[in-house]
Amino acid sequence: GGAADPLLPAEGGGGRRAPFLLRALRIAVVVCLYWFTSIAMVFLNKYLLDSPSLRLDAPLFVTFFQCALTAALCLGLSLGAACGPPCAGLPTLRLDPKVSRSVLPLSAVFIGMVTSNNLCLKHVGVAFYNVGRSLTTVFNVLLSYLLLKQTTSLYALLACGVIIGGFWLGVDQEGAEGTLSWTGIFFGILASLCVSLNAIYTKKVLPVVDGSIWRLTFYNNINACVLFFPLMVLLGEFRTLYHFDKLGSPSFWGMMTLGGVFGFAIGYVTGLQIKFTSPLTHNVSGTAKACAQTVLAVIYFEETKSFLWWTSNLMVLGGSFAYTWVKGLEMRKIQEDPNVKSGERNETGV
Repeated sequence: GGAADPLLPAEGGGGRRAPFLLRALRIAVVVCLYWFTSIAMVFLNKYLLDSPSLRLDAPLFVTFFQCALTAALCLGLSLGAACGPPCAGLPTLRLDPKVSRSVLPLSAVFIGMVTSNNLCLKHVGVAFYNVGRSLTTVFNVLLSYLLLKQTTSLYALLACGVIIGGFWLGVDQEGAEGTLSWTGIFFGILASLCVSLNAIYTKKVLPVVDGSIWRLTFYNNINACVLFFPLMVLLGEFRTLYHFDKLGSPSFWGMMTLGGVFGFAIGYVTGLQIKFTSPLTHNVSGTAKACAQTVLAVIYFEETKSFLWWTSNLMVLGGSFAYTWVKGLEMRKIQEDPNVKSGERNETGV
């Protein structure tokens, strides 16, 4: 029920019902938007990275273009801040070399994260993509202990054990079906590690940009664009692009631009989902989205998977859901404990 929405009149017995329906509708729209953006981005990136019809072997260039477009969109929205209320909350962006240098360590981790994510997707199928990079939760626990000296409860560790078991079973089943790519597995594990490191470094670097996610996104992607250039030269991707037969195709650049827009939008819709629900609900929604994405990929690519292959996916998804649920219960218990100091609550919440 909750409090009445100030935008709606409360008349008779329906005064409390209408705001509830409106809030439920908002949440449903935001969750659907998150699912659509995330799933569409994965399928679109798979096309750009590994489509037989496109035949573009330049994964770093695809990632570089998306980073450049994200930086350009951040700058464009910042310039629109003077246009009126819709953009008034956005900070003014300008490139400060000193801030850029301070953000550089995070940018190196960020490059590792986005590159390994894309390389994992390039070498494995969309259906296995979720399992291939499912160890993020395990690395979160490991790095929290090694770097932050935070211990983890037995139930959370058991959930991590289920995730690891699902990961190994999935690798085994991919091998049994003849579709296993050890290169894809390597980049999936690396992506999981980089996602965990990215969260830790983001928390450290945020004060440098006055706590603004927009500024951090801008500097991160600007730095990434600069760092990608020597990597592309080293791996000969400029030579690949020179011989690419669709470099002048408007449809190719349209798909590239669309991929960059989805990559930019995923951060915004993720924030929206957390704002209108909660971090716990966001994680549950992400787990359910991964399940739907796997099923859609199997149907779209007309694949046939074994019972044990589906079991591995269910173990990864179930372990992730159980870990999220356990951590949510632990956080609620800490928040309700009057003996816990406010600062400790906030730290645990992060």
